Amino acid sequence: MPESPPRPQRWHRLRAEPHATTRIFEVTRTFYRHPHRAQEQDFFVINAPDWVNVVALTPRHEIVLVRQFRYGINEFSLEIPGGIMEPGEDAVAAGARELREETGYVGPAARLLGSVHPNPAMQSNRCHLVLVTDARPDAGLAWDPDEEFEIMTRPVDEVYALARRGEITHAMVLDALLLFAPVWEQLKQAG
Repeated sequence: MPESPPRPQRWHRLRAEPHATTRIFEVTRTFYRHPHRAQEQDFFVINAPDWVNVVALTPRHEIVLVRQFRYGINEFSLEIPGGIMEPGEDAVAAGARELREETGYVGPAARLLGSVHPNPAMQSNRCHLVLVTDARPDAGLAWDPDEEFEIMTRPVDEVYALARRGEITHAMVLDALLLFAPVWEQLKQAG
């Protein structure tokens, strides 16, 4: 039987230097040393605010979706509502706010489904995934100057089919759908 490889070691963070600052994130050049190697290695880390994404479930068991142009892929993306959290903002409150601002939907109950690291290889932030139930269109839109959305609802099972067919490709949306799946199964079993 082959010998197991050694367990990964925690690297020692030595220092960090500012590298670039943008409107939405900062990049630091961070120096680390492996505990058994003498040489330093630099890595670039993107420090961004935390994000929130919202699974908004309507009384008819539809999910609120937005379609928007995304500059990073130079293409449209089908997503759930979400955005950047304000410093110190509660994730559930941020989710309700983003849902209201982007879609006009509000709901009486919201809770945290979970939190993920979008890309821990190079990003320091987290994305918080929120569930809002009994969501209804009952508020005015408050889009940022560079936001434009097509707002729609689709039955939950159809949204999962869109994801399986590759028509939803945003990783944080797929994470939210993964965490919502057991809730959806419970709702279906309850009738």
